[in-house]
Amino acid sequence: MAETRYVDPIHYPAYATQPTRDLRAWMLLLVTAVLPGGVQLLFGARRWAKVSLLITGISWILVIAAAVAVLVDKTFAFTFGTNPFILTFLTVWVPIVAINWVVCLFDTLRRIKLVTVSPRARKRFIAAFCALLLIVVGPMAWGTSMLNSQRQLMSELFASGKAVKPVDGRYNILLLGSDAGKGRTGIRPDSLSLASIDADTGATLIIGLPRNMQNVPFPEGTPLHEKYPQGYNCGSECLLNAVFQQGEEHRDEFENPKRAGEQATMDAVSAITGLKTQYYVMVNLKGFEKLIDSLGGITLVSGKRVPISSKIDPSTGQHGPVKGWIEPGKQELDGFHALWFARSREFSSDYERMIRQRCVQTAIVKQMDPATVLTRFQEIAKATPGAVATDIPSSQVDTFVDLALKVKSQKIESLDLTPPRVTPSQPDFDEARSLVADKIAQLDKQSNAQSAGPSAATAGVGAGIGAAIRAQGSSPSEKPAKDDTRSICYVP
Repeated sequence: MAETRYVDPIHYPAYATQPTRDLRAWMLLLVTAVLPGGVQLLFGARRWAKVSLLITGISWILVIAAAVAVLVDKTFAFTFGTNPFILTFLTVWVPIVAINWVVCLFDTLRRIKLVTVSPRARKRFIAAFCALLLIVVGPMAWGTSMLNSQRQLMSELFASGKAVKPVDGRYNILLLGSDAGKGRTGIRPDSLSLASIDADTGATLIIGLPRNMQNVPFPEGTPLHEKYPQGYNCGSECLLNAVFQQGEEHRDEFENPKRAGEQATMDAVSAITGLKTQYYVMVNLKGFEKLIDSLGGITLVSGKRVPISSKIDPSTGQHGPVKGWIEPGKQELDGFHALWFARSREFSSDYERMIRQRCVQTAIVKQMDPATVLTRFQEIAKATPGAVATDIPSSQVDTFVDLALKVKSQKIESLDLTPPRVTPSQPDFDEARSLVADKIAQLDKQSNAQSAGPSAATAGVGAGIGAAIRAQGSSPSEKPAKDDTRSICYVP
């Protein structure tokens, strides 16, 4: 009686039954989909398999390690998305993984030998192969592009240096709106405010500072304190927004001459508010317009007609005649119209203009939701470096991203150091610091009360970008009206 020999259907499909051949094709495709290099090892291509499996193994280890890290601490997810070194590595590694996967897929297809697959199963198999190829190539190509955009954004926008700890439990970020542009010399931050953010809860206070505040002090030991020990009291031209240029003129006396103007302004704001200012975020007007467009515009409700004037005369700083209007009602504003909604002065008080600015700020924060950022990320990444400058180090971006999510979930409070509380021409800085301290104590009390309740209340840079867009012009100088702010504008 003849001995029956076993024939391996994997390597010798011609000797197997048709159902076995079809099953063989599907199994080999599945192995490559999950473990690129596995089929090559099975067929004895050891050198190839060794390299492919090494790439695959490292990739799975990285995925598992990242998942565990995020489960342990969710801020690791922000670290992976903001750390320049990790982003650079992933920008190189993801294409390597994709190429390895695609090459192994085609080699597997070759080894399967489609002629051994039944005609009926062949069509399904080819469709599955093409779908798998698209699933691999499409997302990885898109992911590589996103990673590269994020890497460039981190490198171009954020500074190097070490992260700093909160002061008295708060991060204090100076928000500057710059009017530097064509026809203008130097930077004049006519919009100045300080975002004070609770490092634990995200409770945020935006402190508005009038650009025409006089006699501003400087902390002891700072370069400008030695020049103006009694404060910046050289007359009506020595305003808060002129401190920036003073810093530029004495740049050699600052630790970082390239940021002397920003540091001088931060020093002055620290002395005015009594809060240690750690970082700054500066937005220029033209860049702000592009940033709004990159978000796809913003939505708000205007309670009044807001005029659009012609361009500002650089020599006088005055607007030209009215050329159009932003009508009352719900409006979807692009960058140009959002900028005019925030900065327009005609036929309104400074207080009304400030309310409009806050509406734009709130709309930006609301618009910067994860879905918008994800779908329009490359546009935002391209617009941001030209619109925003900051000294926040890349090593601390993950902290502020996490903090921004907390800020987004809460109502942003505001305090303006303007009349009747503080008179810009003759400011009482002791009173200003007392107002700030009282307001922060009030916020802390509210946060503690919420934390004690059944559900605790739960961006940094995102809120900073939104709050830094107060357009050029004087700050509020008259007593605020008592009318409902919703009659001026609000964000639906």
